[in-house]
Amino acid sequence: MKKLFIAISVFGLGAMLSSCNLELFPETGYNEGNVEVPEGNENESAIKTKADIEGQRTAMYNWLRGDFQDANYKHLTANACRADDAYGAGDSGKPTEMEANTFTSDNEFPSTFWTGFMSGVSKANNVICNLDAVKENDPTLSETEYNQWMAEALCVRAYMWLLMTQYFGDIPMLTAIPPAINADNVEEVYPLYFPKRVDAETLKAQLEQDLAFACEHAPEPQSVEKDFASKGFAQYLVAKMYSLKQYRDWNKVKAACEAIEAMGYQLDPSYANLWAYDLDAETSMHNNVESIFEAGYDKPASGNWFFMMFWRNHFKPEDSFSWIKWCTPTRNLAEAYDAQGDTERKNISIRWDKCDWEQYYPKDNYAFMGKIPTNITVIYHARLADVLLLHAEALANLGDASGAMRLVNRVRERAKIAALPENVGVEEAKLYVLNERRLELAYEGHRYFDLMRFGEDFSKLKEVHDGGNVKGSASYDEWFAVRTPLSDERVILPIPTSALDENPNIEQNPGY
Repeated sequence: MKKLFIAISVFGLGAMLSSCNLELFPETGYNEGNVEVPEGNENESAIKTKADIEGQRTAMYNWLRGDFQDANYKHLTANACRADDAYGAGDSGKPTEMEANTFTSDNEFPSTFWTGFMSGVSKANNVICNLDAVKENDPTLSETEYNQWMAEALCVRAYMWLLMTQYFGDIPMLTAIPPAINADNVEEVYPLYFPKRVDAETLKAQLEQDLAFACEHAPEPQSVEKDFASKGFAQYLVAKMYSLKQYRDWNKVKAACEAIEAMGYQLDPSYANLWAYDLDAETSMHNNVESIFEAGYDKPASGNWFFMMFWRNHFKPEDSFSWIKWCTPTRNLAEAYDAQGDTERKNISIRWDKCDWEQYYPKDNYAFMGKIPTNITVIYHARLADVLLLHAEALANLGDASGAMRLVNRVRERAKIAALPENVGVEEAKLYVLNERRLELAYEGHRYFDLMRFGEDFSKLKEVHDGGNVKGSASYDEWFAVRTPLSDERVILPIPTSALDENPNIEQNPGY
């Protein structure tokens, strides 16, 4: 009876899939425009040659520098305005809802994150899930290319999963491309179209397996440009994974950071150089000695639109500068820089300009997030300063306060500010590291996640978040939106309404 019911209802399922156009997995799945196959071979991929799979690899990287912008600019904004580095700003209520902790599952931030990260998984799976067939079919694909391209795609997929789990907790873990669905295979294929969320241990096991392969087979950092995933980025993902509360192992964080530091990366002597550009040559910094993994365009004519959400495109200053920008720097962050005499990093992170609005500052001297000054400025997904401070965090948590402070001071030396004392207690060292990450990595998508990660509970995160409205608090700023106190349940985001509507196997997070 069950088999008969499933066979009959598959037609209804097909209609459902068609009506939602597979929006849950927009590019992973058997649908026209993704995998074209000859008639009568509906379960056979058209990706058979080295050229085919190389095209999928290129599409994956193009997605990171292109369509991922939508999720990424919201990622930078959410990490800043849910903490103490930015006012939500904008002329829309959506970022202000994020700042005020009043968002619901209908807010565009959760839905953009969910769809964006799942799209990234899809792009990576188009490489991962087709490489074996190409290897079998096309002898021109070398073993080295097979291993390297697999490793690169595993890195991208792991990166998406790590971002997604920090925002949503347990997540779907799609590791296969769903084939065409019919009455004979519906029981097998249904979970691929509508996957359940997996627990932390299941995701951890997959991440460990994938990243072990990537650490061995990804290209050496010196052999590829920085917009390709390398061994350095693979180790960075290992370090990030084991720093999270649900996977925490500070010894493994330490080991991964040490591996990266031995790969030849260097701190650029000039902090400003990381975001430098040349107006006459119409170029921007790429492949910096500090960069581990980045995304960006080479030519302004084919650049991104990322800049317009935050400030100006200095190659075309009036382009999209007629409306209020997001991620407006807080006075609290400016004061944190001033307290350290830190002009090097403040003058890059916070830029002052004239505009036609005065939502948070006078319009003749308005503050803007300054790390995207052109439409070809790269987005740093990982760089050495982040690694050094993550290493310092691991050492502090392992009881080596002086070792942690030496790494902090190495980063501060580049910023041309005074060294901090190395003879401090472990708890003091942890706070020094947390503050240094704030100053060094402002507006790069780290602050809220750093606070989430701090300690064994969310008390520090709540202190900063809720303290934004409390006079006398270190995080107080009278210009913050009135914030609903942060509960444990609202540390992570709600599953977007659209995902719940499209996937009956997904349940909402508690508290929403």
